[in-house]
Amino acid sequence: MYLITVFGNLLIILAVSSDSHLHTPMYFFLSNLSFADICFTSTTIPKMLWNIQTHSKGMTYEGCIIQMQFFLLFGGLDVLLLTVMAYDRYVAICHPLHYTVIMSPRLCGLLVLSSYIVSFLYSLLQSLMVVQLSFCTNNEIPHFFCETSQVALLACSDTFICDMVMYFAGALIGGGSFTCLLYSYSQIVSSVCGISSAQGKYKALSTCASHLSVLSLFYCSALGVYTASADTHSSHSSAITSVMYTVVTPMLNPFIYSLRNNDIKGALKILFTKETIKEIIDLVLKNCC
Repeated sequence: MYLITVFGNLLIILAVSSDSHLHTPMYFFLSNLSFADICFTSTTIPKMLWNIQTHSKGMTYEGCIIQMQFFLLFGGLDVLLLTVMAYDRYVAICHPLHYTVIMSPRLCGLLVLSSYIVSFLYSLLQSLMVVQLSFCTNNEIPHFFCETSQVALLACSDTFICDMVMYFAGALIGGGSFTCLLYSYSQIVSSVCGISSAQGKYKALSTCASHLSVLSLFYCSALGVYTASADTHSSHSSAITSVMYTVVTPMLNPFIYSLRNNDIKGALKILFTKETIKEIIDLVLKNCC
């Protein structure tokens, strides 16, 4: 599943970068989302696979903090990129005549850069809050990765300030993104209802179908993780939801976008033609020599 996740998202990035027809804001955001998914999965799964292979469940304190920071970084980046993609769909459907002017390359670059900066600051803040806590003995977390709230529950010191900062930062990122998503899609639904023809409505909604599917999958699995985290006695359900959140969702994203998207399928066909493969091999051999 990990290899499928990495390979599938890597194919999306290669398809978008190799086909000039896909050099548009929507696919630019999609390729960044695929990159974030690869990194998001890679923060947890390799360690889990190593633990399975060595029959060990251990992780050092330093390793836990590092994993937590990168997990929050790329998890937050996923949330922000999905929000940016919703804004892109809002502009495309509600302001189609001004789309190329509004979604300029400069704005797209700024939106992605801002997402990286905000998610980095968010992960840094959360990690610094956990570092301030003290832990007395060896502890066990009911996830296969270092989930922030579960780690904080195991602290021996007072966690009130830490909890307040973490919940405030999480509410700011999650709540702000969710509000933007609701606004974007409420405007999209309002615009679609104003279209007279059924074919026009279907065409407008079909451009949002893949994004809505990914949104539903991501937010439902994330909600499951943090709901299960609140129940300290439900270690089995916590483990299942964490697998859904970190493994299944990033693995399904490339399939959702490629199977419902003729542009991506066309780019992948071109990518796998004999001529393209030959060019890639020639380029590799030339660089090696």
